[in-house]
Amino acid sequence: MQKIRVGVIGVGRGQSFARGATDRVGMELVALCDTWQERLQEKGEEFGVATYADYDEFLTHDMDAVVLANYFHQHAPFAIKALEAGFHVMSETAANTTLAQGVALCRAVEKSGKTYMLAENYPYTAFNQEMRRVYQTGEIGAVTYAEGEYNHPMTPESRLRISPGKNHWRAWIPSTYYCTHALAPLVYITDTMPVSVNALSISCDKVNEETVAVSDPGSVILCRMDNGAVFRIFGLILPGHSNWYRVHGGRGAMEITRGGGYYGPGQVRVWHEEWDLAEGEEQERVYTPEWPEHGDLAEKSGHGGGDFWTNFHFANAIRSGEAPFLDVYRGVAMSSVGILAWKSALAEGQPVAVPDFRDEESRKKYEDDHWSPWPEDAGEGQPPPSIRGVVEPREAGRVLAKKVWEEIGYEGD
Repeated sequence: MQKIRVGVIGVGRGQSFARGATDRVGMELVALCDTWQERLQEKGEEFGVATYADYDEFLTHDMDAVVLANYFHQHAPFAIKALEAGFHVMSETAANTTLAQGVALCRAVEKSGKTYMLAENYPYTAFNQEMRRVYQTGEIGAVTYAEGEYNHPMTPESRLRISPGKNHWRAWIPSTYYCTHALAPLVYITDTMPVSVNALSISCDKVNEETVAVSDPGSVILCRMDNGAVFRIFGLILPGHSNWYRVHGGRGAMEITRGGGYYGPGQVRVWHEEWDLAEGEEQERVYTPEWPEHGDLAEKSGHGGGDFWTNFHFANAIRSGEAPFLDVYRGVAMSSVGILAWKSALAEGQPVAVPDFRDEESRKKYEDDHWSPWPEDAGEGQPPPSIRGVVEPREAGRVLAKKVWEEIGYEGD
């Protein structure tokens, strides 16, 4: 099997992808790129690969594919440049943070003929892969309603440590934008696509009072899917950790069981109403699922094994020439749910249609839609990061931020 030579941009989050680029998935790490020179040098020596502080120079390296693990709102422009340079691309979430980026990214993939995959890892936990398997058997029928939760509270110190600078994307990200961890597993399990969204944002001063965040800490999104089902999506950093998924079908339901720990007990529960039981079918069962394959490698990787599977499926897609499940169209559609849900939240939950990014006529009207919450894009017509508007960080947050950022060597504002 010929190895796929991979370069990774981002030596923070990107380390997981770098470590996973091994013989077992038919990959070879050949280069790293980051603007954090000290860390870049350290990781370059650790992995024994070439290092680049300049992205354009990085793209001159002899390799086959690029993995993007840079900042959340930078992925689409970097992906497009890599595709145009002739590389396959796997991108961390989000695929795009404006609708115009989404249109341009779809066109770039189509023009290049290269493989693009969204590196969304939560579909590939053992329990979500098992729920996809059960769903595909038809046991619970077609999905009618589903719920996905990704709520990840952190201490103020931890939040500041991973987001140095008052204009860091984590301080400004609207509460609906980081939705793919909750949505993508449901899309993967049921193979449905969103067609419209309604959303409400949740404001809570207490959660942000010791940080410099100016956005809201949580939201609820309702998605109408292309088969008529409704999905409820919840997150982001409100107190009460939750990583949980449930699917209701026409003749049964299933979920991962709730409980303590990051993923709870890691069990799947499948159940039916007594009158809907088929002959020989159990009314309810709760069990710990097995990995479909490669469990030894998945267990060692991050995000419940998902980080192994993203590398695995990306490599297989490149070799086969077949699009991965999390292709550009699903990646852009799910990322755009976050953008369009923010439009809805700012209008107190008004419904907003999700374009079909597979169709040029549907997406063309959004090619100049650069609606963006990031501070570098501030200007007339741009949205605020909070339903309260543009707010200032609290004094307690400024004080703690200065202390934490000095500790990690960050010297900016």
